[in-house]
Amino acid sequence: MTIDPIFSDAIIFSSLLTLLGIGLTLTYITTRVPNFAHASFATIGVYIALIVTHVWGLVPYIAIPISFAISGIVAVLLYTFILKPLIRKGSSQAIQMIATLAFDLVMIALLNITADYIVKTYQITSREFSLRSYDIEFMGLPLIVIVAPITIAILAITLHIMLRKTKFGIAMRAATENSDLAETVGINVKLIYGVSWLLGGGFAGIAGALMSLWFQGDPNLGPQLIPSVFAASISGGFLSIYGAIAGGILVGLTEVLGTRFLAGEFGAWLIAYRPLIPLIFIVVTLFLAPKGLAGINWSKLRRHGFRS
Repeated sequence: MTIDPIFSDAIIFSSLLTLLGIGLTLTYITTRVPNFAHASFATIGVYIALIVTHVWGLVPYIAIPISFAISGIVAVLLYTFILKPLIRKGSSQAIQMIATLAFDLVMIALLNITADYIVKTYQITSREFSLRSYDIEFMGLPLIVIVAPITIAILAITLHIMLRKTKFGIAMRAATENSDLAETVGINVKLIYGVSWLLGGGFAGIAGALMSLWFQGDPNLGPQLIPSVFAASISGGFLSIYGAIAGGILVGLTEVLGTRFLAGEFGAWLIAYRPLIPLIFIVVTLFLAPKGLAGINWSKLRRHGFRS
């Protein structure tokens, strides 16, 4: 089986962007703070995959659970030791947002140090690298083309069941909708928030581990990804997990396939302007549908469409 590489790009990028968007939305609905460090959690996953593959000599997919754990723990550290104290002191949302930006700068510095250490110690390329040649083939396709969308489907279904069918999920929804009321009925809101940050960071780590199998890894990957991640979450409504899934798929496919289409029509020079696409999504969403895809009354639109 063969697929045009541009469609493989689109499938993998939109799947991983969806995963990152779900994670960012999970953290936003708890603390209402846009986390600018979120994409760097994925960069951690990228470097764990590099270490697992080149240093330990294992299959890159072994990095998935390790990346989930380490990126999740880093996210919990950000929430526990930086955001929680700021929230307790009554800091504004802008201050908390700047704190996540500062945390991101520290993480990028640490990732650069890690990259330098890997080069000096193991003589391995640790900047602008790809693990694509280490992927396994399945039915003539790189396994990542199949694994990326399946991972999203499994995690989305698991998250849906957790939120709708389990006591913990119901408690999480109650805590995010009205934390004061949730506390009065005995829900441990702090634990709920901590688990949300663990899951959000962990999902980003998984996305990073998978990303290394198709795209280039670099310590500065986070700042390059963050506009697309925000576009996915904002397009989805920023407060809806299901919206984040729709937003991630829409923004991811548009970025890859839209750029390809425009480059074919107007010339390859347009490829350099691909980073503008997520910014356009953010601006259009905030102006036309501030609540995103999740806030649009689709049944009303359908009725209006049938009448016209």
